[in-house]
Amino acid sequence: MPISPLPPLHCLVAFDAAVRHASFTRAAAELNLTQSAVSRQIAQLEEFLGRTLFTREHRTLRLTVAGQRYAEQIQRLLNECAEATADLMKRRGDLELTVACSSGVAVLWMTPQLMRFRADHPDVKIRVIVKDGITSLSASEFDLGVYYVRNDLPPDFAGRRLFDEEVFPVCAPAYLDGRTLKPADLVNETLLFIEDGQRKWMSWPDWFELQGVSAPKSPRMVSANYYPLLVQMAIEGGGIVMGWRHMIDPCLEAGLLVKACDSHASLGGGYYLVWPADRHEHAAARIFRNWIYSQIRLPS
Repeated sequence: MPISPLPPLHCLVAFDAAVRHASFTRAAAELNLTQSAVSRQIAQLEEFLGRTLFTREHRTLRLTVAGQRYAEQIQRLLNECAEATADLMKRRGDLELTVACSSGVAVLWMTPQLMRFRADHPDVKIRVIVKDGITSLSASEFDLGVYYVRNDLPPDFAGRRLFDEEVFPVCAPAYLDGRTLKPADLVNETLLFIEDGQRKWMSWPDWFELQGVSAPKSPRMVSANYYPLLVQMAIEGGGIVMGWRHMIDPCLEAGLLVKACDSHASLGGGYYLVWPADRHEHAAARIFRNWIYSQIRLPS
């Protein structure tokens, strides 16, 4: 017996995105569609249901009472569908593990950790996915992750703080020819900026403000939206980049970078081991979690 009635799946996906963003325009950007395409799909869904789901007032998008009730159920069902699909695609067994992290964590910190973990636990099959913002990560697509979090974890995630934030400027050893600068001196140097409006990482203006220094109004700067690229530019002598303790430590230990200034700062954030809040922990996740805690000397 066919399941009925079922609206078109693409309309439900568009509806979910519009609910989360409270905007057809931002939903369209997420789905790589035009704003008019998303609007048509919502209209198609409303026609199918015979109910109005949104009220549109002065560029403001609000759910109706029926829309709110429908959204809560559809979001839960889509998440369950995504999780079931991800589980099947990964063919996950007790010794299969998917680890998520940002690009900076992946390149600078996670890679050597995984190599050591593999040496200790060669039977565990590892898959790594790189998502630069924890808010872009779906609970259905990973088992454990390592992410910077400034305030609270997203509601679908649980986690444990691994280490606190500590940020300081770093550069190639030859860049300053052995000198160590004061915070105020940095305004005259080439600064390497991370461009990312979504993450809540510390920026150069934040760092200068915490040092009681006025940030340069027109700094000599190079910017990029990929932090490992900026680190490599610093290694090549292209300027000074902000380094996060623990993440940047391997580069310091290898002599590729040195501290450009003895001062450091924090906005109160930290790096967390995170996992889906409602997921049953399987063997590989438990092994990796306890292994990470042992490396950082946290009790299991």
